[in-house]
Amino acid sequence: MTAPVHSPIGILAGNGSLPVEIARAIVERGGRVQVVAIDSAASGELDAFPIVRIGLGQIGGILHAFRTAGCRDLVIVGGVSRPDLGTLRPDLGLFLNLPQVVRLVFSGGDDGVLRVVVRFFEAKGFNVVSPVDLVPALAVGAGRLTEASPTAADIADILLGSSVVKALGAYDIGQAVIVSGGEIHAIEAAEGTDRMLARVAQAKVGSTPGGPTGVLVKRPKPGQEMRVDLPAIGPETVTRVAQAGLSGIAVLAGQSLAAQRPQLIEAAKAASVFVYGFTEGDGLARPRGDSRWMTARVQTLAGASPGKAALTDIRLGAAALSSIAALTRGGACVVSRGHILGLETRGEIADLVRRSKRVQQWGIGRLRRRVGVAVLAGDVLLDLATIQTAADVCLSGIVLMGQQTVADDAVRAAKDVGLFLLRFTISALPANESLS
Repeated sequence: MTAPVHSPIGILAGNGSLPVEIARAIVERGGRVQVVAIDSAASGELDAFPIVRIGLGQIGGILHAFRTAGCRDLVIVGGVSRPDLGTLRPDLGLFLNLPQVVRLVFSGGDDGVLRVVVRFFEAKGFNVVSPVDLVPALAVGAGRLTEASPTAADIADILLGSSVVKALGAYDIGQAVIVSGGEIHAIEAAEGTDRMLARVAQAKVGSTPGGPTGVLVKRPKPGQEMRVDLPAIGPETVTRVAQAGLSGIAVLAGQSLAAQRPQLIEAAKAASVFVYGFTEGDGLARPRGDSRWMTARVQTLAGASPGKAALTDIRLGAAALSSIAALTRGGACVVSRGHILGLETRGEIADLVRRSKRVQQWGIGRLRRRVGVAVLAGDVLLDLATIQTAADVCLSGIVLMGQQTVADDAVRAAKDVGLFLLRFTISALPANESLS
């Protein structure tokens, strides 16, 4: 239940058009808002409403703005990247709430961060609500939003994509995948949907002589905090999907948002792209069991044995790849400090490793110390380029799951550049047993 109309709704706004749409809808029905916009990333259209623009490190200023306005209900909406800690301009409020800020930094992936943020504002007396609770019309319903419809082949790709996100949800990987012709071409992780689509556009995945193929599939991760960071699409998503040569977009109905819907539909019509809301009842494949619970056998091939932090990253990467083993022939991921930076099932693994350095959060990517691991599974083979790239981006080691052949020159190369190289074999345990 939202606050009475005389109490303004607080909007903690990141980038994108959704904060503007929500503010406009509330005001048009007679309500009031108080916007607190994070830095200059938030839209200039928000200046039409009561607004305070503020830095992410100014925790005291954020709380003061909402309290002064008399806000009780609060919606957190719009994209905000985790900043380089060295660039924050903290105020007294940050230091007064330092334990919570420390928990935020060490909370792992996006879901962990968002849960800490929600609990923080609730502890300060605010009621965090979903954008859908405030503006139900933002939610995507079941069925097609556009004139174009998915084909039977598209539906098969949608179901596979949804199964991948569902299977990976426990590991806090992103909400989106790209599937074409039954093949997983890209999985969103720390890079975000836009960069993933840009990669696919460069590779011309969907462009075929018969026309566009492939679908961008977005859905919430199982167990996700549903009041913040719901999957969202807008006109720019349609444009990027068309540039990638894909035939459409599919989102989980009722749990995804469509921003600037009239413009989105017009852009989809112009690009002949379908937009479709699928449901859980569409016959989704069941994900495999939770393979985070597992025993492991480690065989060191080169270098020193990994430390405790590296072993934690290895187990996370191995579990994530195991969860989709039934859906793909192999894959690779990069994990750092309990956060999966990227996961691929095809393409050059060296490129995945190279990209991981750019998406490390909290400024860690600037540090020249070895942290993080690359994990390779299935039919993904280790080559010298991957070894050299892993060293260049300061990973601590490379892990092979399974029985891939490792050439002597690969072992020597790993030793030469100071990486550990090991083989990691796992077997699942019942979920009520502990990790060995």
